[in-house]
Amino acid sequence: MDSFTCRTCGSSFSLPDHVLDRYPGWEPTQCMDCRGNTQRASKGASNRGSAKKAGKSISATRTLTTDEVLRMFTDGPTSGVFTDGSSVPNPGPGGWGAVYVIDNEIVDVLSGTDPDTTNNRMELTAIIAALEIVPSNTPATIYTDSRLAVQTLTEWAAGWEKRGWKRKSGPVENLDLVKRAYYSITERPEISIEWIAAHSGYRWNEYADALASSWRS
Repeated sequence: MDSFTCRTCGSSFSLPDHVLDRYPGWEPTQCMDCRGNTQRASKGASNRGSAKKAGKSISATRTLTTDEVLRMFTDGPTSGVFTDGSSVPNPGPGGWGAVYVIDNEIVDVLSGTDPDTTNNRMELTAIIAALEIVPSNTPATIYTDSRLAVQTLTEWAAGWEKRGWKRKSGPVENLDLVKRAYYSITERPEISIEWIAAHSGYRWNEYADALASSWRS
């Protein structure tokens, strides 16, 4: 009987031959337990009229290692610099990570920790590191799961700069990192920054999450 690896929980599982024979060439990606959980979550969301997407990856509830990530996930973009940052509690101790990948091969990895920080500071620190990883004049996309960081650097920072680095509603939070990241990315027109959904099974975003959380293990 063939054995498969569940992409959600990482466990090995098998299916009866008569089931596999019905779908030639099909390779199941979830064990029955995870498949049942996903279906129940999806049905529950539908019944509640919720637009929230069901089926977050296991990293939403458990810290994974980078080795576990590579075994469990295959989806998502295959090239770019993937970043993440967090603190637990927020504020509190935290970490950040950045992994530079080309065609699913790791080119470079950076990570770090801070004993007293915030989620947003760690997200920005990871993006700054990503800009340092990519060689000059090399096109690349930086992926971050922080919408706030993307909007800060691509929509709001230019206006804040014109006003002397002030917001209409008050001071700019994390100004030191915002200015550093903004000036770095404006000097690199060959690099773009995009949002990617967190804990959605995208391999290299999950890998960056594992780097950012490794200090907790």
